[in-house]
Amino acid sequence: MTDTDSFTLHTTEVSDDEAAPRGTVVFLHGLFGQGRNFSQIAKALQPELRSVLMDLPDHGASAWTESFDYLRIADLVAEELRSGAAADGPVHVVGHSMGGKVAMVLALRHPELVDRLVVVDISPTSGGANGEFDHLLGALADLDLSALERRRDADELLSDPIPNPTVRGFLLQNLRSTDEGFRWRANLSMLHRDLDAVGGFPDDADLGDAEFDGPVLWVAGSESDYVTEEHDPEMRRLFPNARLISVRDAGHWVHSEKSDVFIAALRRFLRLDG
Repeated sequence: MTDTDSFTLHTTEVSDDEAAPRGTVVFLHGLFGQGRNFSQIAKALQPELRSVLMDLPDHGASAWTESFDYLRIADLVAEELRSGAAADGPVHVVGHSMGGKVAMVLALRHPELVDRLVVVDISPTSGGANGEFDHLLGALADLDLSALERRRDADELLSDPIPNPTVRGFLLQNLRSTDEGFRWRANLSMLHRDLDAVGGFPDDADLGDAEFDGPVLWVAGSESDYVTEEHDPEMRRLFPNARLISVRDAGHWVHSEKSDVFIAALRRFLRLDG
């Protein structure tokens, strides 16, 4: 474990070395994800934009923490941006699911760092599919890593509790081979214990009367229930310039399920086309 006051977040830059980018966009992934999940999207924004793919705390190559707290995570991201991607001015921020909540809290607490905000299939509210994630985290925690000789063994052992091969493949990106055997990149035990906090969102006692009045693109999957009509008033209260689009036949992972549609909408919103 590493104290949040003494570590930096792992980032990867995606840019065209021969181009003069018109700005920077920072991508924040969801639960179980890593910055590299947005590699395809980032490449589609070249050569106009430089992209920064960030591993959030307790994920990927970033350090682990003792507990989950959106306020603290957003402040860590802000600190990283001030000394890095946003050192010369505000950046665009794109966040999916858990990363979308981090992005919203970042914009509310540190609006000077954010130019345009894109929130992908999540709302600034508590709740969601905690039961589903509880099952997934439990299945991963129950996996006996010492019995694995190869990654395929993990896939086979998880095929019963997690029958969807796409979901298994996504989760197993967090499994890495070391000299001491297989280890998880994500801080599974803490995330499982603090799942209610992952599914929550800071209230007015934490955020005060903060609002972000910059442009916001709110992207929902038509087949997902993470964004509903009942979420709209709270989103508009905190982000008065939010515009909602729903991507037909897409579920929670809009950016991967309908990448062409998502990229086109993103390029329009970030003023790269037309």
